[in-house]
Amino acid sequence: MPRYIWLLVIATVINVTGGSFLWPLNTIYMHNELGKSLAFAGFILMFNQGASIVGNLLGGALYDKYSAYKTILAGTFLAMIASVILAFNHGIVAYSILLIIIGFGNGITWPIMFAMAGSLWPDGGRRAFNAVYVAQNLGVALGASLGGYVASFSFDYIFIANALVFILFFLLVLFTFKGMDQSKDRQMHTSVLEQRAKIHNKTAFISLLILCSGFLVVWIAYSQWQSTIASHTQSIGIPLEQYSSLWAINGFLIVLAQPLVKWFTDRITSPKQHIHIGTCILIISFTIAMFAENFTMFAVAMVILTIGEVLVWPAIPTLANKLSPKGRSGFYQGIVNSIAALGRMIGPVLGGFIVDFYNIQLLFIIVIVLLFIPFITTKFFEKDNQMKRQTM
Repeated sequence: MPRYIWLLVIATVINVTGGSFLWPLNTIYMHNELGKSLAFAGFILMFNQGASIVGNLLGGALYDKYSAYKTILAGTFLAMIASVILAFNHGIVAYSILLIIIGFGNGITWPIMFAMAGSLWPDGGRRAFNAVYVAQNLGVALGASLGGYVASFSFDYIFIANALVFILFFLLVLFTFKGMDQSKDRQMHTSVLEQRAKIHNKTAFISLLILCSGFLVVWIAYSQWQSTIASHTQSIGIPLEQYSSLWAINGFLIVLAQPLVKWFTDRITSPKQHIHIGTCILIISFTIAMFAENFTMFAVAMVILTIGEVLVWPAIPTLANKLSPKGRSGFYQGIVNSIAALGRMIGPVLGGFIVDFYNIQLLFIIVIVLLFIPFITTKFFEKDNQMKRQTM
């Protein structure tokens, strides 16, 4: 891989490791430590993801118009300052505000990281984006496994560790990313804001929205593991470090399973089949989690969830890329990323309300029922594409 791709990979591991000290424990901290309801915790996470969406849009626009290096440096600096303040002041008001600022700052950096992966290694194709994807999950595994252990001593140490890693990430960007602007191919990517007015193929765009409606449902379900299920594990006596190790399992398994995933996708090449099979596996995972009463059962559910995830997650952007008219792939991928963030916004709030006013078992039932929707949306997506081919 080119030198700058290695820098992106290293930076991604560091960034996600720092974030993974915090995000798996957000709901647990607000609900169990600060005594707030799950619905309230869901609202804060919703605003965090909303700020991330705004940051994504702004980062993409500044990447096209201004400077990749200065933009990513600004986003990183903002997230770093917020994390440092959070290390010294993490009462509920400060925590809520600073979590939103961190979401905004990180949101600015991510579209640039992915855009630069393709721009710096145009001959790499999927390998460039896969390198960043694998690095993300390695960071999740490292951060989650270390975070749970640190939090078992004190949550105060979590905030300090998070700040230290963000400082390291900022220094890496400051001293090594300077040459990005010289290497950037400005014709390769166009921001979501600019692309919005350039939709010529309405049929393809409608197909994308049909596809993404199922993706939204999957993310609403998946986000329960980071919110309501996290709190549920604490209520049944599973130690904090064991809950965090679930995300370590998730991250390491995604990295280690790449050869198996390649073997599978080489034989079953249809992304629509990947969605169907992956969604079936997700349903099995939530069914096991619904009856889980100990760490071992939740670990089994997480392993199964991860297998479903590695099939569904890459399939959606792959189909979006096939749908996109020439020169519009950036916009289509932006829609996919925004839908994922929207699912992370809605999921914790919806799940929090259901658990607060009813119970966790009802939430599991609702999630399992919702996971049948992607089968329907994928079928409509296929019909829409067949009609499109017949009219061409």
